[in-house]
Amino acid sequence: MNELSRRHFLRILAASLGSLGGIYLSGCLNQDKLLLKSLPSDKISPTSTSAPPTETEPPTSVPEDTPAPSPTMTYPDLTVARHGDPEVMVRKAVEALGGMKRFVKSGDEVIVKPNICVSYYNYKYAATTNPWVVAAVVKLALEAGAKRVRVLDFPFGGSAEQAYNVSGIKSEVQKAGGKMVVMANLKYVETAIPQGQDLKSCRIYDDVLKADVLINVPIAKHHGLARLTLAMKNMMGVIYDRPMMHANLGQRLADLNSRVKSSLVVVDAVRMLMNHGPAGGNLSDVKKADTIIVSPDIVAADSYAATLFGLQPNDLSYIKKGANMGLGVKNLDQLKIEEINLG
Repeated sequence: MNELSRRHFLRILAASLGSLGGIYLSGCLNQDKLLLKSLPSDKISPTSTSAPPTETEPPTSVPEDTPAPSPTMTYPDLTVARHGDPEVMVRKAVEALGGMKRFVKSGDEVIVKPNICVSYYNYKYAATTNPWVVAAVVKLALEAGAKRVRVLDFPFGGSAEQAYNVSGIKSEVQKAGGKMVVMANLKYVETAIPQGQDLKSCRIYDDVLKADVLINVPIAKHHGLARLTLAMKNMMGVIYDRPMMHANLGQRLADLNSRVKSSLVVVDAVRMLMNHGPAGGNLSDVKKADTIIVSPDIVAADSYAATLFGLQPNDLSYIKKGANMGLGVKNLDQLKIEEINLG
């Protein structure tokens, strides 16, 4: 090999070795960086080329777009709407209590229990709950997100099918999207009443016991034995053996309501039966009062409704017994009551 060729060869060899060394050195540096990243921060040498992450100071104030906590909502104990269309009165009274979504959640199974006790007369005779009041309750429950709303009662006069049709309730409930249910005998189950002072157990309709929400929609009317049929007495329609209740009616109604609890009470006093209840039959006994009473407290609702007949809560034994058992408040002076006049 001549001198020029030898020199050329040595230059090429030196350049190649330099490139390999650079690659090796670069790889080592990269590995060192990876190693430093994998080490805990307290193991990194102060002389390391990788600086520890900079700590950020916590914010000294809440960002302006963060909503402030809302104050706790307070609602009336009872609302009364007067002098309006039945559906409008129901809507306004429920709205004043915080709306139906306060009581009915999305996906709830809801049962509405009106008074449909006889098949003899339509709603004008005030023996059965006003159909438009029942329909308004159904609509509100569905609007609140109820999965299903069933309406039922166990008439003592005539068949359920007849009573549902003659009362006018079936037609309005179906228009509202609810379902009328004929209560089947096989669904009454013997049920213990743990708080019962006299009534220790009875056969109660199973669907009522299993419902997520029970809305009690009685009509305010006269009753020969109990003096008045209101919300607490309306619950007799969910048990099988009603005659045995009359032995000690006041206490047994309170006992029953300690087990079958109404989530919401909507008292229909649009047309009130003032005499010859519970079946009525004479339009001269009917008073058009155009009033709706709504409360989650069944004792309070019945206590207020009693005053529409010129009575006081203590005049009705089941109200007194219910209050004594802690089922609600009968002293109206202790209640926050909101009255809505739509006339």
